[in-house]
Amino acid sequence: MATLIPMLAGLVPLALIIVGLVPSTRANRNPAGMARLAGVAASAGLALAALAAVLLIVDTTGTSHAIGIGAGGMGLGVYYDALTAVMVLLVSFVGLIVVLYSRNYLDGDPDHGRFLKWLCLTLAAVLTLIVSGNLLQFTLAWIATSMCLHQLLVFYPSRPAAQLAARKKFIASRLGDACLIGAMVLVYNAFGSLDFSTVFAAADTMRGTEATPAGLHWVAVLLVFGALLKSAQFPFHGWLTEVMETPTPVSALLHAGIINAGGFLILRLSDIIALSMPALDVLAVVGGFTALFASVVMLTQTSIKVSLAWSTIAQMGFMMLQCGLGAFSAAVLHIVAHSLYKAHAFLSSGSVIDLSRASWVPSTGKPYPARLLMGMSCAVALTWVVSSAFGASLTEAPGVFVLGAILVMGVTHLVTNAIGDRPIGFVIGRGFALATAVAVAYFALQVGAEWLLADALPATQAMRGPIDLAIVALVIVSFGAVTVLQNTMATRVADPRWQAIYVHLFNGFYVNAASNRLVQRLWPVSQTPATKGAQA
Repeated sequence: MATLIPMLAGLVPLALIIVGLVPSTRANRNPAGMARLAGVAASAGLALAALAAVLLIVDTTGTSHAIGIGAGGMGLGVYYDALTAVMVLLVSFVGLIVVLYSRNYLDGDPDHGRFLKWLCLTLAAVLTLIVSGNLLQFTLAWIATSMCLHQLLVFYPSRPAAQLAARKKFIASRLGDACLIGAMVLVYNAFGSLDFSTVFAAADTMRGTEATPAGLHWVAVLLVFGALLKSAQFPFHGWLTEVMETPTPVSALLHAGIINAGGFLILRLSDIIALSMPALDVLAVVGGFTALFASVVMLTQTSIKVSLAWSTIAQMGFMMLQCGLGAFSAAVLHIVAHSLYKAHAFLSSGSVIDLSRASWVPSTGKPYPARLLMGMSCAVALTWVVSSAFGASLTEAPGVFVLGAILVMGVTHLVTNAIGDRPIGFVIGRGFALATAVAVAYFALQVGAEWLLADALPATQAMRGPIDLAIVALVIVSFGAVTVLQNTMATRVADPRWQAIYVHLFNGFYVNAASNRLVQRLWPVSQTPATKGAQA
């Protein structure tokens, strides 16, 4: 059992690699056969992932299993624990849905087979990243994920916008690769090995010491910057909003462990990162700012797919904020929930537009900012009460509390809009009951996630000092202001000052425009159709 479980996990990416090795010309000659083969491989991968997870649950010999070939973490290996099981299941499931969707989406396209080939290779690279047993293999899979994704981003080489987005992603990814390679070198110098089992055991022994070696602070900071670059955090977020030029399945595929790869890097090496307060503070500050920035810009977008992309940037910011505040298991739950929701949202974006058009009714109600502020204050108070009952209050689990408060404030926003001009006791009571149910469900899921991942991740950290308190307070107040802004936007359309601000918000304060000009200078994009098989 100790070797069977990681062996099964190692077979999951292998099934997709086999499909990816089919030559592009042959794949294009028989796209229907390629689609069937990809579907079978993705289904087999999900079945193997589910079997490995079941065996891990029933196994009583240990909480993690590892096999490897090589010495000092310099070979091939598999490290399988609860975190690996959750992520492999998630990526396998979303990957299967995307593969099945792609069978019809690109039917008739002359490069349909080539698309399926790179789709399978990208999924295989992500799954290899997740099951990697050492940091060298992890780094190679990390780079391979970017290289394979690049082929999908430039699938339509005649689209200059797609070429520009892919090149921006390419540059950001290479910077992230450099950070990860630097961290890998420092890890080997500190521990004498790159094997995860050895590194994690050594990091656990350091957790009880008073001082963290300076070298580990550098490791943690490099890992954090690599993760921020990978997950489209400010100011390297622009490429994600522009990859909408690619086929829709690629947008959904991004949520199968690709845009989440930065978060997984933090979680996989959380035993090291948790030792460094500076690294955690950087995560919390950058993640919190990115979440706020992207949420505000998202409110002004008119394209459904671009709006979803800004939402993804914000959600990745929330995930980094949770990790920075020491709520690692909460971040895993966030990854799972967001990946499933957002992949579905992208794949059904056309249906969403139809539903919105059919159900749209002009709003005639008036905003009530004072009432909304009172409701949000009650939401924060309710969050405090429910979180305390679950042992996840502001002081005990700030990373869990802050997202719970924002979630309940969102429910309050909906209830406040439903009340109308005259408050009705029944509507208010129903809204309070709904907010309470949401809060209870949220914190119950957090407790369940922490229990499930107790042996794979560091325990949720309590508030460490005034910096944590300031970050949490600023995030809650800022998102309260965003909620009020969302509630009053419709009444400001005739105000010239608001119109000017709206334009700046719509353009993301031109951060992306500045990065576009920089990339055009470094790596110009021709306005003529590009050659297929762009630079990897």
